[in-house]
Amino acid sequence: MTKSQADVVRTALDVLDERGAAAVSLRAIAQRLGVRMNTVLWHAKSKARLEELMADAIVAGVPLDGLPEHWRDRAAEIARRYRRALLAHRDGAAVVAGTYAAEPATLDVAEALVAALLDGGMSDREAAWTSWSLVYFVLGLTQEEQALPDRAIRTRDVGPRPALKRVFPLLAEESFEERFEFGVARLLADH
Repeated sequence: MTKSQADVVRTALDVLDERGAAAVSLRAIAQRLGVRMNTVLWHAKSKARLEELMADAIVAGVPLDGLPEHWRDRAAEIARRYRRALLAHRDGAAVVAGTYAAEPATLDVAEALVAALLDGGMSDREAAWTSWSLVYFVLGLTQEEQALPDRAIRTRDVGPRPALKRVFPLLAEESFEERFEFGVARLLADH
């Protein structure tokens, strides 16, 4: 049976969700699909290209309908939906953060976010840089959230660092939803 690029990407996401980013390989996808490596390479060309396609498929999980009218609410909601799309896949943030996918879904989300910021009266530069700041913040926080089971920040000794010692209980909190809302609000506050 002939396989399509969509089959390859869907299978890659299945491997990702079941076994994590480290387990995604062209060989694993070929085995799962029951095809030769050449079939996977025909559709994905390389591991880097596969990751771009996977990243765009993850970002395609960001619905852009029914967004709030006010620019700040709209930008914050796009960020929330972006985070949810990343969290919908094991290691989703790591996959997306590792690419520069200029693919349709990624471009559509970027367009919606930048348009919201421009509607808020930001200059072109402010809108571009605020968009990047929001994306990097969401990717970073979500990567931390998805990696948390592998880390034990709660038990680390910060040594003779009084400022860190003072705030360490707050840094060790797993309140990702609150931290997310705080960060987005701060990034959008001055405009």
